[in-house]
Amino acid sequence: MIFGILASNSDVKKLLRELDVMNSVIAQLAPEEEVVIHEFASLCLANISVEYTGKVQIFEHGGLEPLTRLLSSPDPDVKKNSIECIYNLVQDFQCRATLQELNPIPPMLELLKSEYPIIQLLALKTLGVITNDKEPRVMLRDNQGLDHLLKILEAKELNDLHVEALSVIANCLEDMDTMVLMQQTGGLKKLLSFAENSTIPEIQKNAAKALTKAAYDSENRKLFHELEVEKCLVALLGSENDGTKIAASQAISAMSENSSSKDFFNTQGIPQLVQLLKSDNEEAKEVAALALANLTTCNSANANAAAEADAVDPLVSILSSNRDGAIANAATVLTNLATQEPLRMVIQNHDIMRAITNPLHSTNTVVQSKAALLVAATACDVEARTELRNCGGLEPLVQLLHSKNDEVRKHASWAVMVCANDEPMVTELCRLGALDILEEINLSVSRKNKFSEAAYNKLLNNNLSLKYSQTGYLSSSNIISDGFYDYGRINPGTKLLSLKELCLQEPSDQRAVLLVNSKSDVSPPPSMEDKSSDVGYGRSISSSSSLRRASKEKTSFRFSTGFGSPSEEKSEPASGRNTGASKSATKEKGSRKGRGKKEEEKVKEEEEVLAVPKLIGEGSAEKEWYPSHDPDFCVYVYEVTKSILPITSIKEQIEVLAKYVADKMGGKISKEKLPDFSWELHISELKFQLKSNVIPIGYIKKGIFYHRALLFKALADKIGVGCSLVRGEYGRAWNEVKLLNESRRGMTGARPLPEVYIVDLMFHPGGLMKLRSREADLYRFL
Repeated sequence: MIFGILASNSDVKKLLRELDVMNSVIAQLAPEEEVVIHEFASLCLANISVEYTGKVQIFEHGGLEPLTRLLSSPDPDVKKNSIECIYNLVQDFQCRATLQELNPIPPMLELLKSEYPIIQLLALKTLGVITNDKEPRVMLRDNQGLDHLLKILEAKELNDLHVEALSVIANCLEDMDTMVLMQQTGGLKKLLSFAENSTIPEIQKNAAKALTKAAYDSENRKLFHELEVEKCLVALLGSENDGTKIAASQAISAMSENSSSKDFFNTQGIPQLVQLLKSDNEEAKEVAALALANLTTCNSANANAAAEADAVDPLVSILSSNRDGAIANAATVLTNLATQEPLRMVIQNHDIMRAITNPLHSTNTVVQSKAALLVAATACDVEARTELRNCGGLEPLVQLLHSKNDEVRKHASWAVMVCANDEPMVTELCRLGALDILEEINLSVSRKNKFSEAAYNKLLNNNLSLKYSQTGYLSSSNIISDGFYDYGRINPGTKLLSLKELCLQEPSDQRAVLLVNSKSDVSPPPSMEDKSSDVGYGRSISSSSSLRRASKEKTSFRFSTGFGSPSEEKSEPASGRNTGASKSATKEKGSRKGRGKKEEEKVKEEEEVLAVPKLIGEGSAEKEWYPSHDPDFCVYVYEVTKSILPITSIKEQIEVLAKYVADKMGGKISKEKLPDFSWELHISELKFQLKSNVIPIGYIKKGIFYHRALLFKALADKIGVGCSLVRGEYGRAWNEVKLLNESRRGMTGARPLPEVYIVDLMFHPGGLMKLRSREADLYRFL
């Protein structure tokens, strides 16, 4: 008795453990001992079992078996102490596993009939813990335990036990056989009626929790739907108690996995859930958003119902919440709504791009994933993408590509792919390193995914210079625009320098960079005249002298870098520009008038003019840098547009364009004379004259395979002739076109099929060869 009472003190518990008296105490539980000995020995164990170390000692010394036996003791104090000690012990999974072997369910059910509420309560609490495992649930069902529990619920005088009884029922409902049994015996209807009609919030809450647990099973959801459980849950949503509303929302979330239930909540349930989004209770907002997320997934009718109930505004507000779960759920709902264009516009009008920026910075991977997915769903037009960029949302989005979480990386890649639909966005994404990160991801077998590959290709398709350098291929849908340059082949992971960086480099023995640029709307700063350039460049263009003169009157044929390109002597600087270049040009003219000046002064002044591009590139006028202008290419575009575009036959367009390109690049070259075709010397002369490795394509008058193929593709894209550009080995490149096989037209019921042809630009310009086996055909052709 003394030990039993003193064991409630923590210091005494510690001393008892040190004295190792557990065997002696448990021995007093033997059947031959007096009831009063049982009472105080069990009291001592109950007090010791409160602490974890005490539980371990009782379990290790075999205390569970005598305690379970004493549940059937005639003395209520012994029963109370024994069940209390067992309740403390079964908090540990090892004790629960051992207890199952002792068949504890029958004596515990008998305790439910006790006249002492504390014994009933402890028995229910213990059952609530052990029925989390399957075997005790089966034992409870086999021993008609559900009848005992339902009788407790039906007895109004036992309302203090209803909450715990519901917890046990909730565990049992996870078992399908138990569900069927309860349906057959009418137990489910009693449970639903009890939940709906009870006036005690705590009981309603636990009833809803019981339904939630059971509804996680698909067969249970079908049974619940047949019993119209949805009506009960909607009624619970109308409760004034937040706990009940939260539990009802969780049950709706579980039931929404059933399509029929999902349809039911369209008109009843969704409006109440939207109202719950506006609650001051943060947990209520979170579970309401979860329910709406499940209800609106793959269900356009529910998405419309949520929007009509004015869900968008509170959902957007929740994105700035401090609860990660609430943010993730709200983002999911908004993503589901945004799949419909009218609703997406409504969401965009609520400043969604600014709101989503904060979740993109989250450290929670679920929030990151849902936020990136929301970006992918809402950034579907230029205005939204521009707003996202202006709000600073692109930087955290790109950083998510580094994530080690597969889901985050996939959704971030998806969002980047959606954002990479217009040039300003692509430029910004590449500046932030998205292309490099995606390239690194795609080199990894474990980290890459379909979206990372698609996003990378999307960015490449908006950066054709890099795409051609890396892949050596441009399809007919990859339209070459002004500013495209062919640097040559680079290996994956190698950074491609920008056009400006390449233009500002000194000429070297590296492969020339080919530039395509027909822009003439901006006149770069003038450069010094180079009278010898006309000879070096071979500027004569057949039947175009008048057009050339007109072109010269409109634009100044000069490089923005100031390198000496052919130009007329009296060209004027662009109006409205007061740059160092114009001053140098004036200075140069003055030096030419002064015939008596020394040759050294003239050379010095020329060097000052040539130094202009560096000043422009380094000074405050850096924004005035422009790609090198290509007047000859402008003429080419004009001529092919005028003469080839009107041709109605695609095949004839290709043939005429091929002959035109060959004519501009040195004409027809036989295979025997190809080694004598001194194109390398011509390219070196251009580098020297332009003081740069970057050569506009129109300046090249002696070109081989890869020069001609690029010019053909650039001109074909200007007039809408579909062709691809393919880079080969050893300076080879070629164009592939698709033409219909007209020979099939004569066959009965046959439709002409497209076939791929290679365009000859060297040996027989305009000739077409059908591509069968690429390796064999190219070897023979090239």
